Amino acid sequence: MYVWPCAVVLAQYLWFHRQTLPNKRILEVGAGVSLPGVLAAKCGAKVILSDSATLPQCLHNCHQSCKANNIDGVKVIGLTWGEISPDLIALPPVDIILASDVFYEPEDFEDVLVTVRFLMERNADAQFWTTYQVRSADWSIEALLVKWNMRCTSVPLKTFNADKERLAASDLPGRHSVQMMIITFDKASTTQ
Repeated sequence: MYVWPCAVVLAQYLWFHRQTLPNKRILEVGAGVSLPGVLAAKCGAKVILSDSATLPQCLHNCHQSCKANNIDGVKVIGLTWGEISPDLIALPPVDIILASDVFYEPEDFEDVLVTVRFLMERNADAQFWTTYQVRSADWSIEALLVKWNMRCTSVPLKTFNADKERLAASDLPGRHSVQMMIITFDKASTTQ
């Protein structure tokens, strides 16, 4: 299985913060092969993996990743971005939402953020940790973040390149344009 550079960089960020992960409640959206979620589970987090409910192969990949890494107790569910489904409503509280390279197609940007915003309304202190590969200078989520009362903080890759682990600074294909950001619910803008 090929693991995208964005997933590798997000996994490295999780590894850098591994001491904070035990017992954190984490949901990975658009999980695919689930590298970040699997790593979080290995570090002691309570993880739920999700991918599109309409793509059973993606959900199968999540199960296979857990099996290959000897991880029990990780729930896998189908969540389709932009849809308020029974599985989305039934989710337990989350502390961190993970996603790698979900800002791939501009037509999906708002659906991703609508789903994340729904989760953040129910979990006001939750953070959305995401990596993405810059594909066009014309593609931006900035206006959507304002629309959905969210705030973004960019995380420079060099800040979590710990213990001489050079994965974020490696020559992986496309690595040069991978960005990391943490998105939070902007409580201040909803109280004005």
